[in-house]
Amino acid sequence: MTPRSLLSGPVQYLKGVGPRRADRFEQMNVRTGRDLLYHLPHRYEDATTVDPISSLSPGDDATVIGTVVSKGVIPTRRRLRVFRAVLKDDTGMIECAWPGQPWLDRSITKGDRLLVSGPVRFFHGRQIQPREHTVLSRAAESDAPPSIHPGPEDGDFDRSGGQVFPVYPATEGLTHRQVRTIVDENLDTLIGEISDDDPLPAAWREELSLPDLADALLALHRPDSLDSIEPARRRLAFEELFFLQLLHARARARLRLDVEGISFTAPPDLTAPFLAALPFELTAAQERVWTEIETDMASSSPMNRLLQGDVGSGKTVVAALAMLKAVEAGHQAVLMAPTELLAEQHERTLTTLLEPVGAKPVLLTGSVTGKARQYALQRIESGEAAIVVGTHALIQDTVAFRSLGLAIVDEQHRFGVEQRRKLREMGGNADALVMSATPIPRSLALVLYGDLDISVIDELPPGRKPIVTGVRGPDSRDAAFEFLQEQLSEGRQAYVVYPVIEESEVLEVRAATSMHGQLEKRFSDFVVGLLHGRLKAAEKDDVMRRFLTGDVHVLVATTVIEVGIDVPNATVMFIEDAERFGLAQLHQLRGRVGRGADQSYCVAFQSGREPSERLAAFASTNDGFRLAEEDLRIRGQGDLFGKDQSGIATLRFADLERDRKLLEDARRRARAIVADDPELQASGHAELAREMEERYAGREALYQVG
Repeated sequence: MTPRSLLSGPVQYLKGVGPRRADRFEQMNVRTGRDLLYHLPHRYEDATTVDPISSLSPGDDATVIGTVVSKGVIPTRRRLRVFRAVLKDDTGMIECAWPGQPWLDRSITKGDRLLVSGPVRFFHGRQIQPREHTVLSRAAESDAPPSIHPGPEDGDFDRSGGQVFPVYPATEGLTHRQVRTIVDENLDTLIGEISDDDPLPAAWREELSLPDLADALLALHRPDSLDSIEPARRRLAFEELFFLQLLHARARARLRLDVEGISFTAPPDLTAPFLAALPFELTAAQERVWTEIETDMASSSPMNRLLQGDVGSGKTVVAALAMLKAVEAGHQAVLMAPTELLAEQHERTLTTLLEPVGAKPVLLTGSVTGKARQYALQRIESGEAAIVVGTHALIQDTVAFRSLGLAIVDEQHRFGVEQRRKLREMGGNADALVMSATPIPRSLALVLYGDLDISVIDELPPGRKPIVTGVRGPDSRDAAFEFLQEQLSEGRQAYVVYPVIEESEVLEVRAATSMHGQLEKRFSDFVVGLLHGRLKAAEKDDVMRRFLTGDVHVLVATTVIEVGIDVPNATVMFIEDAERFGLAQLHQLRGRVGRGADQSYCVAFQSGREPSERLAAFASTNDGFRLAEEDLRIRGQGDLFGKDQSGIATLRFADLERDRKLLEDARRRARAIVADDPELQASGHAELAREMEERYAGREALYQVG
């Protein structure tokens, strides 16, 4: 076996692995030597700050290393089982306690050497309740002990040695310490194979103060100190962001260069009278965005644009203008929505908006059947239906357009990439506009939708009443529901949202089904409906229609209503166990009210008495873009990617909050390279193309549609 094959070959042939452990690594998506090299620690234990046990006092926050001299599980009066272990170092002994974690008795044995961190308290003597613990070595084990670099050998720890212990992601049957041993045994060989194979030019590394790839990986697996970890992470973060932006830039360029689009340059026979007939002036943000879209549509390159706007910002009016621009040039326009109710709402709104110019949309959903469906399909195929609104039913094989010029997707995050591409391809070279009412931070948008041009309506129409938002604790529930009673008595409607459908022994939260029964009793003079994801589609539609018509007064629901229809008479939104929702979700739920002329209210109930940082931010502003940035800051990016709509995995090394400058730099460099060399064939670019294709093999086609 040649040395090169260690990187590309199966992980089972590396030292210390074999077939059984290879199966365990497979569960963590580690299949090759290269995968193992990039299987990085998810945290580090810093032994440089270790405290002598004899020096500890109650109130300290300590890190100690010691040998387990005794251990066991002790029951308490509250039926809580506590695992306790006594650690000993050269200076003394201390007890460590893990309340509610009796299973540790099976994984920690007498003679093990542990590193633990946590607060010191006085409980029948000094005691640590560890936040973190790491088994540094076992009392007896068939595996060889780990060799940690730099510093003294395990079993001869010296506080002046400066050890940092990497803690790796692990899985059942493969502990993080075993992973650490395997990585350490193979690291020198694997890094040796890439030492002369750095995908980033040396000049870039110097400009950005980034280490070369081999040094970065060595620092992450064998850090000299905690300070050496961040520069190495930034190196991998930039590399990750750059090749993703290169993928985006190349897909964007190919669309513009390889596909001959439609140039919509006809006289404004429809758009001008439409604007003149509007009973309001466009906001400055709407004007700016419309100019961007109009310029795109006039170009001979296909438009591929994301339109972002908060709830109520006026995206539909801008979409109507784009549709009319396509129609006045002799083409058709289509708008696809994720649900029948939302499609019907768009059809009603567009019918009202377009009436002054004599245009009427045709609706095509799964509920349009029989002769009505055949009639709609004939009008679409003949071109008589210039503007079409529908659901997934639009992308079935039975649907054919005469000349589709513009494809619009609403609530684009509810559709997969393939569905969006199929809609666009029904027009061959149609312009594409995808709309989102879920505000996305710019950095996240560049990662997920970097191949699209981005327009943002960041201004609400004047005169719109802000939704009054409050965060309430358990003591305020009765008063809040009395307020709800008053609103219902005045003829208003309300949503009450719960995080789960049914009660659980694991989750101590209120559930929609059980609370629905309680609210029916409390509001016996009103109709209380129930809506959740387990209902059949027809049942969901029936409940929502009854709420829309006013036959249901209180709608008890889960987040299935996060993307919903406009109910102008709904003025109250209650969100139970609000701390279980992200900021973006909370904002979307709040956006279900405030659609009419009356003042609307949103109350977020929390289990504690003081609002969390997230809930305090939610109550402080109605600006969805500010909340999106705050959500990114508080939670990080992990929960923000949602479904794999973009065809890529969540970022592994980059942090969108910390690495914004790196992202902008990566985007600038990628676009500059592609502008000069779209096919990446010039000298020096071939290696970049090879690296990009290795990272995103088979994914590039997904980026042709956004």
